[in-house]
Amino acid sequence: MKRQGQLLDQIADLNNLYEAFYKAQKGKAHNPAVCAYKEQLQANLRTLRLQIISGSVETGNYRSFTIYDPKKRSICATPFPQRVLHHALMNVCHPFFEKQQIGESFASRRGKGTYVALDKAKEYNRQYRWFLKLDVRKYFESIDHAILKKQLCRLFKDKGVLFIFYKIIDSYSTREKKSVPIGNLTSQYFANHYLSVADHYVKEALRMAGYVRYMDDMVLWHNDKERLLETGYRFQEFVARELDLELKPFCLNATTKGLPFLGYRLFSDRVWLSPRSKKRFIDKSRLYACNLQTGLWTQGEYRDHTMPLVAFTEYANAREFRKKVYSKWFACEE
Repeated sequence: MKRQGQLLDQIADLNNLYEAFYKAQKGKAHNPAVCAYKEQLQANLRTLRLQIISGSVETGNYRSFTIYDPKKRSICATPFPQRVLHHALMNVCHPFFEKQQIGESFASRRGKGTYVALDKAKEYNRQYRWFLKLDVRKYFESIDHAILKKQLCRLFKDKGVLFIFYKIIDSYSTREKKSVPIGNLTSQYFANHYLSVADHYVKEALRMAGYVRYMDDMVLWHNDKERLLETGYRFQEFVARELDLELKPFCLNATTKGLPFLGYRLFSDRVWLSPRSKKRFIDKSRLYACNLQTGLWTQGEYRDHTMPLVAFTEYANAREFRKKVYSKWFACEE
């Protein structure tokens, strides 16, 4: 692939920085840090422009907190000025990361996403008899800085852009020269790109037609169970050797048994919620109903929180499950 150069001026262009600011503040317009940045917007963007051109951008100083939904994870909140920087970088660099992706990679990509990945997985479930589900152990924590930098160096030749990327990468680690912070826009791109070499290995060297990846959740399909398992072991060896990643134990099963994927269990003719997704829906419904009934939330706030929760379940055959849950919590009100 031809490396991309002469991008720094495009990134530092004030029009791009304004666009980056409006993307970064989306959903955070009333945040004090965002309001303070906006009060001196022109001056702040001109300062950022000079920092980008000189390479003296600020990185690090993350605010860390833990979330437990859908599983326990440590999140790193980037200071708002750095959020603007990250959007400015990816506004320009996005197409070049995109060129490395295959059609069967669905995370952090425009026109892709969770439900497109699920639709493709259902299609393969109908075509093949067996699936092999693969998952990387502690993926974001395991990304090797040196390997990631080499990958980026093969993708970009603009030394100024690479210098900023390297500075962002070096700003965080949980182990010696490993890990990217969950919560960064750049981390999403880095993590998705890191496994793209494995995508090409699966499709071009192993010649697997049935394959889907959503970040580090990967599924292979085939009609030959032994061929599928052999492919899994070859893939495991490849990611260990080339990317220094460790896979969790394989999940090999017949497609008629249902594929656990992205919070659902997929069959050829129906979709169920996973047990974890059911528990999440029950727990959050209980909390949201309590917030409404005690007056902590208005009807509008309750609706805004409930709509995405319900939308997630609507992909599955879960109407009776939802009715049962809601009748339980709101029956208590009477």
